[in-house]
Amino acid sequence: MLYTTVAALTAALLVFTWLGLRARLADGGLDDYVTARNTQGARALGLSFLASGMGGWILFAPPEVGALVGPLALAGYAIGAALPFIVFAYCGPAIRQLLPEGRSIGEFAQACYGRGVRHYVSLISVLYMLCFLTAELTAIGAITSLLSGINGNLVLLGVALTTLIYTAWGGLRASIVTDQWQAFLLIGLLAIVGFIGLGQLPELSTSRLPEVPATSALSVALTLIIAVTAANLFHQGYWQRLWSARDTGSLSRGAALGGLITVIVVAVVGGLGILASLSGADLGSPPIPFFALLGEAPAWLTLPALILAITLVASSVDTLQNALASLAVTEKRGLSITSARWITVALMIPVVLVALQGISVLRLFLIADLLCATAVLPVLLGLWSRMTTTAAIFGGLAGLLGAILPGWITGGSVMAGLEAASFPGSIPTLMPFVGALAGSGLASIGLALARPVSSRT
Repeated sequence: MLYTTVAALTAALLVFTWLGLRARLADGGLDDYVTARNTQGARALGLSFLASGMGGWILFAPPEVGALVGPLALAGYAIGAALPFIVFAYCGPAIRQLLPEGRSIGEFAQACYGRGVRHYVSLISVLYMLCFLTAELTAIGAITSLLSGINGNLVLLGVALTTLIYTAWGGLRASIVTDQWQAFLLIGLLAIVGFIGLGQLPELSTSRLPEVPATSALSVALTLIIAVTAANLFHQGYWQRLWSARDTGSLSRGAALGGLITVIVVAVVGGLGILASLSGADLGSPPIPFFALLGEAPAWLTLPALILAITLVASSVDTLQNALASLAVTEKRGLSITSARWITVALMIPVVLVALQGISVLRLFLIADLLCATAVLPVLLGLWSRMTTTAAIFGGLAGLLGAILPGWITGGSVMAGLEAASFPGSIPTLMPFVGALAGSGLASIGLALARPVSSRT
């Protein structure tokens, strides 16, 4: 069984590599490498948004939220995962009109506010994507060790290397093409694993539902909606797809399709966690409800579960690799495709080294999410004609202050506020996110209304 598993996982990675290498446009320049400009239809974009947003995290986080907090919090998670795509469906056409030759979120920020804001926005985007990439590679190592006798670090390295080969060579086109196949594969594999796993569960009992007050569940739901939405709006991979769309109609329909399927997938996976809890199955410590479904399942189910995990991780990792390279290229003009490829390789080295340590990156993830929440409204308000650079800068500063203010008030000191905003114990809490959004939004809008309409300074 071990050799069969190794062979199957290797075959899956080789197929992804083959698909990605075939996707490269032979005479494509640097612009095609990072944007595949005006080439993708609605279906390709919808499937790519789905696969890019999915990752190994959906096998851990939504089932745990569903099992421990309940359906309301799970609904918040599903909405938060899909909401960025809906934002792109509605705001994307206006962004394309403002910046028809754009390539990145940083360029959009510069077009609205200047180079200073651009560098800050790009820094936040890079920090978030590095956290995401490290978490995904860490996850595939942990999943492999959990489900098989294979050394998880070997699979981690295999995923990092194979995705690096085809994204460094084929650019965004390679990521989008593999995303489409990976989207179909993950839906099919998830259906198989979920169906067989459910058949192994003992009798369900509603008495085992988590006893969480509605207010607490709502707080968790709102936290997840704000954190996930704000962070994913700084995902350069999604911004690349904005300009890869054939036209604005394809972008709107594709983003809406990706958002709809994402809600369904997250809800289904999280629902399996709820069912695992209702069954009374041992969820483990720390709880991993999805894998509790596999505890009494046939041994052969381990193989499709592992291929599902590799598909999920590869689909997000290849997007993040190319997104980081594209952001680096757009930040420094004059770089060649060869330079872009080497940048992709160089950025992966520290990520892999951290992922090999197997440490939790959840706290760093939450801090990055909060940073995104302090800046997301000022950035999107760049589409508003009355918005100014001054309003954006002070909005971002007010967002930072708003993030630490709740802890400052309750703890009585600035240090207490900073500690609360760094999420000790890696526990997500609502008020720092509410403070970040409220502070940045109110300051940005207030200062913009106080300035002349034509001013951008």
